[in-house]
Amino acid sequence: MTAITTSPPTTTAGDEQLELIRQSARDFARTHILPHVMEWDKKQFFPRDLFTKMGEYGFLGVLVPEAYGGSGLAYAEYITIIDEIAQVCGSIGLSVAAHNSLCTNHILAFASEEQKQKYLPDLASGTHLGAWGLTEPNTGSDAGRMRTVAEKQADGGYILNGAKNFITHGISGDICVVIARTGELLDSHGMTAFIVERGDEGFRGGKKEDKLGMRASETAEIIFENCYLPADRVIGEVGEGFIQSMKILDGGRISIAALSLGIAKGAMDAALAYSKEREQFGKSISRFQAISFKLADMATEIEAAELLTRNAGLLKDAGEPVTRQSAMAKLFASETSVRVANEAVQIFGGYGFTKEYPVEKYYRDCKLCTIGEGTSEIQRLVISRDLLKK
Repeated sequence: MTAITTSPPTTTAGDEQLELIRQSARDFARTHILPHVMEWDKKQFFPRDLFTKMGEYGFLGVLVPEAYGGSGLAYAEYITIIDEIAQVCGSIGLSVAAHNSLCTNHILAFASEEQKQKYLPDLASGTHLGAWGLTEPNTGSDAGRMRTVAEKQADGGYILNGAKNFITHGISGDICVVIARTGELLDSHGMTAFIVERGDEGFRGGKKEDKLGMRASETAEIIFENCYLPADRVIGEVGEGFIQSMKILDGGRISIAALSLGIAKGAMDAALAYSKEREQFGKSISRFQAISFKLADMATEIEAAELLTRNAGLLKDAGEPVTRQSAMAKLFASETSVRVANEAVQIFGGYGFTKEYPVEKYYRDCKLCTIGEGTSEIQRLVISRDLLKK
């Protein structure tokens, strides 16, 4: 697979370190993921053991400080790792993103020191796999109307009842950060974040979704039936859960932008290589203007998406507000991924519609990026509100 030769934007990481990380992620993806991609996709198999190995490489605690067993890296490196893995398999890239940016990052950003010491080392090493529960069957983007309720008990603990859906690692996750209602409906201070452990009585995985794409990334519902949690499972203050979640999603959108970028690059690489090999009318189809212009547009949009994504990462590392920039990166990169994958299938022609060639998988995988962690419509809402506010 030939990498796209674009000029990488300047990042906070040294060029040499970033290149070493890029090569490590690339080699890992091609050695441990590429040979199994279509088999995992066909069987909708979630390769849990692979994540233990990725933990050994430092891919599951990218942003976690070394003091907690993590890699202690920045968003520049994190974007690169997601990008490289997603070029080979969007499903695995999605799972790495969800583990790092949602569950693990929520604990890193808002948990107590005792909670960080307890949970982050196992999450960073891959011993434990993380999940994050906000979305519910009847709410979607309307999280303020969530029905999962946490009722406080006399001893200070809480009993959870309800369900979440579309949860990455809903069945296999060991540690789950869950947002539940502890106050009134539509009150931004009426929700609280909790840490739930696999094995807690009353907590279980439910239906596994049979998906169009991203089939090797486990997506399932999680169910709470009188699930008791002691008081020390609350993350931060009671009533802060929704506000915490919105901040976590700012970083999560950078993850999805990086995921989109990798899928787009993978589709572009496949189309570029095929256009040079496939001959019609005595010459390679890459020499036809109709095809070469498609490739030019694809490469241009990919580079623009990378610049937006890298810029959002730089701002996040600098501790600057990133709500608008992460939404822009996620919006543009995800829709670019869809356009690029669509054109890649077109360049392959009839072969692009078969499973003999990789572009049909990129085509199926990329669509989730315009939906997960806020649809494109929600990103436009976030961006426009920020513009009007200023």
